[in-house]
Amino acid sequence: MADPGPRRLAEVREGMLERARFHRNPCLYVREDEVAGALDRLDSLDRDAWAEAFSAFAPKYEMRAREAEARGDPRAARENYLLAYDYYHVARYPAPNSPGKLQAYRKCQENFLRAARYFDPPLERVEMPFAGRPGEGSANVGYLRLPRGPRGAPTDAPAPVVVIWGGIDGFKEERRAETYLALGLATLLIDMPGVGDAPLVGSEDAERMWDSIFDWIATRPELDDERVAVLGQSTGGYWAAKLAHTHRERLRAAVDHGGCTHYAFAPDWIAKAQLGEYPFELAETLASAFGRATYDEWVEYAPRLSLLDQGILDRPCAPLLLVNGVRDSIFPIADMYLLLEHGSPKAARFYPGGHMGGSPDIEPTIARWLQQALSDSAGCRMRQPPRPVRRG
Repeated sequence: MADPGPRRLAEVREGMLERARFHRNPCLYVREDEVAGALDRLDSLDRDAWAEAFSAFAPKYEMRAREAEARGDPRAARENYLLAYDYYHVARYPAPNSPGKLQAYRKCQENFLRAARYFDPPLERVEMPFAGRPGEGSANVGYLRLPRGPRGAPTDAPAPVVVIWGGIDGFKEERRAETYLALGLATLLIDMPGVGDAPLVGSEDAERMWDSIFDWIATRPELDDERVAVLGQSTGGYWAAKLAHTHRERLRAAVDHGGCTHYAFAPDWIAKAQLGEYPFELAETLASAFGRATYDEWVEYAPRLSLLDQGILDRPCAPLLLVNGVRDSIFPIADMYLLLEHGSPKAARFYPGGHMGGSPDIEPTIARWLQQALSDSAGCRMRQPPRPVRRG
């Protein structure tokens, strides 16, 4: 099907104001009136003009954060750095695919890491060596946080770890860790292939990126490399489902939260989804994560990503939880049903909403499932050999 054409500014404005009102990605901390002011300055969706309009609000919050630091007010410093981060985040949204948006993305990261100095438990920026192909990067960048013990001190025993990543527009800076940390799980936040600081673009075999991540986890004494789970959100759910099959020996569990599998890559769905709930040009943003740029390039390339056609789905897989909204207009719920119809039995929790479900119950549900999957008792059940049969 033909490209239905670009979004109109009025449509984008309406969608962004709704997101600012309810603090939905990318408007996590920004203020609705200032978002409206930035949108009012625009007469087109030119990428660099967009970046400039939203970046303009960040410096005053950077200044307030520095003033708060000078007077010894860490709470105000954290809050203002997060506001500055989020204005730059919106400025680079949905992808840093122009000079202005790329500049905003780097400023976004700077302010996030300044805010992170006040996180509790602390955040550590880590670089995990990656031995890629010519032209690829040499490291995966991640944000590691370790859970506190019962009395608030660091734990002595190695912690189970959840590796978490987002999709085409929500990078590691936007992933939430607190719910998992509170349950005693370490979190390692990364970027999926093709976005943020990932060392390679998305492709039919980009799951190889995680080999070096799992190897790195095994080098950290604070982390239990026998209790590792992955959580991929939105487009990142595609990689979580694939890893559950291709890397099942290295995983205790995996969660595909709102991902794509097969039907989402068909031309008719791509055309339909282009007019769905995503506030920008969905196909072009997907294309950018897989080394392409245009709608037509995505339509031509996307079918090659089908996990069904790749022969992945009928392999055995690690315990896999599927979560989404049944009215998802970005990726069809049929992709989740397809996963249920193939290979190993899987767990599922579907919600009546749109993309990713849209319910406050989702994160606690996923966290409790992962906590159980990563528990010592679950590991004993998985590793314990069969009891011998007594005879006579």
